[in-house]
Amino acid sequence: MNADLERVIALQRLDSAAHDAERRVADAPERERALDARLEAARHLVADAKARLADSQNARRLLEKDVAVHQGRLSKFRDQLMAVKTNVEYQAMQKEIEFAQSEVKALEDKVLERMLEADDLSAAVKRAEAALAAEQKAVEADKRATSSEIAELKTALERMRGERAALTTALAPQVLAVFELVSRRRNGIAVAEARDGVCTICHVRLRPQVFNTVRRNEEIVQCDSCQRILFFAPVAPTTPEPDSATSLR
Repeated sequence: MNADLERVIALQRLDSAAHDAERRVADAPERERALDARLEAARHLVADAKARLADSQNARRLLEKDVAVHQGRLSKFRDQLMAVKTNVEYQAMQKEIEFAQSEVKALEDKVLERMLEADDLSAAVKRAEAALAAEQKAVEADKRATSSEIAELKTALERMRGERAALTTALAPQVLAVFELVSRRRNGIAVAEARDGVCTICHVRLRPQVFNTVRRNEEIVQCDSCQRILFFAPVAPTTPEPDSATSLR
C-alpha cells in the first residue's frame, strides 16, 4: 500500500477517535446535570410523600377537634336531660342526643379512616426515602465513573495529539493539505473505503478505471463526488469447512 495512503487511513481513524473522545468530554456537564436531575426527582418524591402524610395528619387532627366539640355537646345534652320536667322536653332532648351521637360516630369513622390512611402514607414515605438513598448511591457511583472516564479520555486525547503530530509530519505536504481541506468540508471524514465500485460514504458509483486504480492502493485517489480519499480493503478469503465425509478418509 502507498505509504501516504496508509498514513491518511491511520490519520482518519485517529481523528475519528479524537472527535468521539472530545464529544464525550464536552457532554460531561450535561451528563452531570442529568444525574443531578435524577437525584432531585427522587428528593421531590420524598417531599411529596411527606406532604401527603402531613396533610392526612392535619385532617385527622381537625376531625379529632370536631369529635371533641360534639362530645362536649353530647355531655351537655345529657346533663340537661336530667333537668327536663316534661315528656315533650325529654323526647326533644333525646333527639338532640341521638343526633350528636350519630355525628360523633361519623366523625370517629373518618378519624379511623385517616389513621389507616396515615399507615399507608407512612409506608410510602419510607419507600420513597429508601429509593432516594439507593438513587444517591447510584448517582454517586455514576459520577465517579464519569469522572474517571473523562480523565481517561483527556489522557487519550493527549496521546492522540502526539500521534497525529507524528503522522502529519511524515505525510507529504500536498496530501496533508488535501486531507485537511476535505476533512473541514466533510464533517471530519476525509477518507472512505471503496467497495463493489462504490464510495461507501457518499454511495456514488465510481468510474471503472477509477475503482481499478483504487483497488491497487498505490496512489492517492479522490472520489469524484465527495472528494474523499479512497482506499480499498481486500476481503480475506474464507476457508471452506472441510467436508465431513472427506475428512474421515
